[in-house]
Amino acid sequence: MDKRGVATLTLARPEVHNAFDDRLIKALNGHLTHLHALASQGEVRVMVLASEGKSFSAGADLKWMQRMVEYSREDNLADSRELARLMQLLDELPCPSVCRVQGATFGGAVGLAACCDIVLAAERARFCLSEVRIGLAPAVISPYVQRAIGMRQMRRYALTAEVIDAHTAHQLGLVHDVCSDELLEARVADMVSTLLATSPEASRATKALLAEVARCCEVISQLRVSEQGQAGLAAFFATGPCHERQSRY
Repeated sequence: MDKRGVATLTLARPEVHNAFDDRLIKALNGHLTHLHALASQGEVRVMVLASEGKSFSAGADLKWMQRMVEYSREDNLADSRELARLMQLLDELPCPSVCRVQGATFGGAVGLAACCDIVLAAERARFCLSEVRIGLAPAVISPYVQRAIGMRQMRRYALTAEVIDAHTAHQLGLVHDVCSDELLEARVADMVSTLLATSPEASRATKALLAEVARCCEVISQLRVSEQGQAGLAAFFATGPCHERQSRY
């Protein structure tokens, strides 16, 4: 963390394209838990999620996945919970978060980007929900990615595992801004400066408010499509007085 209160969390496994395994996930969870405490106290103003090398992250480490073949159901469940905790910690970080994407972002790494408040990508960045190619599903990350790009687009890209270029990711809403590879560092620096110009207390309050709004939307959506909700709406609109009241306006 620098003297301005900007913390940078960097994926530093360039030799495997920053793929993550159980050890990296545990380390990230430890760092993010610490950042939560510091951000809640106002000591961390902005968090930048970055990575070394040409790729942002290739998603799950292949060697880790090979080890999973021998895991029990309980072991797999524990791993999934740790990954889910990582996404939740990143999503609920009290301070603004900026994701710097310089290259390939595959599988679970798409979830990392979707959990950040602002995603800035280089033109050569590529995204892919690649799980179905290897017999898996983007389960843990799906709520966050679907929130970013919407249900219809999620259905397409989760089922096809198509590679999404940076400009398409921008159009989908996964990425906020695309710039040349050479300007990415400067663009991130500009965004950090913009965020530092805001009120720390207001930023924390706004993130908490937006989280509550999202939960409210989920609740009302679930109620509207539930059996009782459908029956209640049908009964309400079927009543004569309701139609009469509407006709007066």
